[in-house]
Amino acid sequence: MAQPRVSLRRLCKLESNGPLAQCRSQLMQIQSRGWQPLTRFSQHRLMHTRDDHDNSTSRAFQGPASTKLDFRKLAGQELRQEWSQYNNFSKASEAHEFAVGNQVVVHGFLGARRILHKNLLFANIRVEHGPHFQVTVKGPEACEAFKLVPLNAPVSVTGTVTELISEKDLAAGAQPSGRFPNGVTKIDLDLEAVQALNVWPKEVIVSRNVQFPPKSRHLQIRFSQPLSSRLLARPKIAFQLRKSLESQGFTEVETPILFKSTPEGAREFLVPTRRKGFAYALPQSPQQYKQILMASGVRAYYQFARCFRDEDLRADRQLEFTQLDLEMAFATGQDVMQAVESLVSELPAALNAQFNIAKQGDDVFPIPKWSKPEGQKLDLSWPEMPSPFLRLTYQEAMTRFGSDKPDLRIQFEIRRVDQVLPSAFVQMITDIKSPVVEAFRFRPQLVSEEEAEASSNPISPFTTECIEAFGPEAARFGGGAPVALVFDTKKPLCGLSSLGHAGFEGLTSGAPGLEDFADLEDGDVVVFQARRDAAFQGGATALGTFRNLVYQRAVSSGLLPRDLSFKFLWVVNFPLFTPDKLSGPGQGGGAGFSATHHPFTAPLTDEDVELLATNPLKARGDHYDLVVNGIELGGGSRRIHVAKMQEYVMKEVLKMTDKGMGLFKHLLAALGAGCPPHAGFALGFDRLVAVLTHTNSLRDVIAFPKSIKGDDLMVKSPGKITNEELKTYHLSIATPKIQAAPAVGPSEVPKETPAEVPAEAAATR
Repeated sequence: MAQPRVSLRRLCKLESNGPLAQCRSQLMQIQSRGWQPLTRFSQHRLMHTRDDHDNSTSRAFQGPASTKLDFRKLAGQELRQEWSQYNNFSKASEAHEFAVGNQVVVHGFLGARRILHKNLLFANIRVEHGPHFQVTVKGPEACEAFKLVPLNAPVSVTGTVTELISEKDLAAGAQPSGRFPNGVTKIDLDLEAVQALNVWPKEVIVSRNVQFPPKSRHLQIRFSQPLSSRLLARPKIAFQLRKSLESQGFTEVETPILFKSTPEGAREFLVPTRRKGFAYALPQSPQQYKQILMASGVRAYYQFARCFRDEDLRADRQLEFTQLDLEMAFATGQDVMQAVESLVSELPAALNAQFNIAKQGDDVFPIPKWSKPEGQKLDLSWPEMPSPFLRLTYQEAMTRFGSDKPDLRIQFEIRRVDQVLPSAFVQMITDIKSPVVEAFRFRPQLVSEEEAEASSNPISPFTTECIEAFGPEAARFGGGAPVALVFDTKKPLCGLSSLGHAGFEGLTSGAPGLEDFADLEDGDVVVFQARRDAAFQGGATALGTFRNLVYQRAVSSGLLPRDLSFKFLWVVNFPLFTPDKLSGPGQGGGAGFSATHHPFTAPLTDEDVELLATNPLKARGDHYDLVVNGIELGGGSRRIHVAKMQEYVMKEVLKMTDKGMGLFKHLLAALGAGCPPHAGFALGFDRLVAVLTHTNSLRDVIAFPKSIKGDDLMVKSPGKITNEELKTYHLSIATPKIQAAPAVGPSEVPKETPAEVPAEAAATR
């Protein structure tokens, strides 16, 4: 709760002939002439608002000119006095000065106060990611004066060190930026002086776990330990990545932010110029520049690059983001994957040296070893990441997990079961003729005994809730909604009677590929889903998406334990091209398909090169995605380094126009100038930090994120364009023409839609 306004006379020792005494004398002279003194001057308040100043000033200026000059002089003196109180403060003590018995100065924010009696109180001083400071205030006058300092205000505290508390398990490098002694987690001070350095708005109330609106993001960062700790972990992770890259011989090169619009795959942001008809484009990634660097003789390049894509937002996507960009000359995709594995594998040791893991409510987050967690400290650490990582082909990932970003923490895999199901059951769950029917077994595991006692059968309502939530999503895939059957030995055919005797026997027979269903137990759920018998396209199947939903909701509902481990893998051998209906903006060619990732990816094998001319949709690319816990952290590929091959892919395969081809003349020229073979990778840095700090949202690791609509709600951006700006940049706001929507009959409504649009289909790596 905000504190009362503070009187300067209570906080400051003033000389009898000081500035305020002179002000008081002159004000009395003004009063003797018939003027009433201003309240704000007579009381010498430390806090006042600009409106108070403006209103009182306008009232005072209603007198003779000489009086106006006197008042301005007095106003200037008080303004100087107040500014001096906030601006002139002692320098903070250095780390070596903190020893028992020494007088030190600490800068921070005034935290909680604990009043024992009128002669003794304790207070906390919050220092950003520093030790826990406790200040002891003794004596009635000191306690009364200290109570007047507003809670949460920035302060400069002078005191004598009475105790230093350390933790023995702190690593040698675990210190808060060198500002305090290494290993110290708590410092006690006897107060000698305190100086408030600014005001605190009394209408802002801070409570435990307070959530501020987006417009007050600065306060959320200050008062949320999970958020501020994640923002601290972010540069530590970047520092370790830089160390690893430098040790491997990479060179950091900055590439331009103002680029030009080229059809790489994602929608771009344009930046107008004062040259009529010309505009820059913000880069989707440094893809073309880094390939040009390979032709420039740079052997291994890296950059923490800012990238911009005009895409729909969700928890794992922002309009502007940071990626760690890599490119290696005279290298294959295998070389790049090994380099990336080395980078990632070195992170756990660096994090364990600097951070503990804490829990506050349901939020698990890193906490600096020298800081006191506001929640519970967990006996956990970042696990080692065994190398090499598991590798799955796109085909295998889609078959076993229904996703090209499989979460290996989910124990239940997808199995094909239509070979043992009766046609009557298949016809009940889908309208597709001769479909593929797949299934998985979900076995709940109640986390606590209390939850088990609270519900005798929590599975049926949980399953129904999941299916209802997934209904609209399932319609997008085609094949009908998923069907879930709960195994119950008290019911006919153990709750699987809709399969019939033959279907029940076939499913539970334990035949090859059906082992998961041979040992069903009470409470197990078997989920069935149909799809067309066609090659996989896109990023997920309906059953794969539903499988992830079941797992996530089961964890949040307490039906499965939360798994904080990291399951890394590579997904390789993606299709080189994707039909336009499944991709983003693409390259604007006339082939009816676009590059799955970008048009610079090389074919996987010589056979795939031949398929470019005969059946491009069957060609595979030498592309690789790094996936962890169902999240794509990044992707890369071996590039087409021969100009003739690159031109063939763009012109003959993708059917790009001459105008579209012309936008890549600079790249084709660089490739034709003896560019060596090269491969690269782009690691989503924001996503990596989110994963390592145990959050699902990028907004938790970005200081000032965009909203779901792409707005920065704190600074109110984007802003409206003024008519003057429109004129300067030769722009005008188009008025859309309203057209009547064509009538759609029942026969024209599509009954089936293809598999999910790949989450990263438009990404340029």
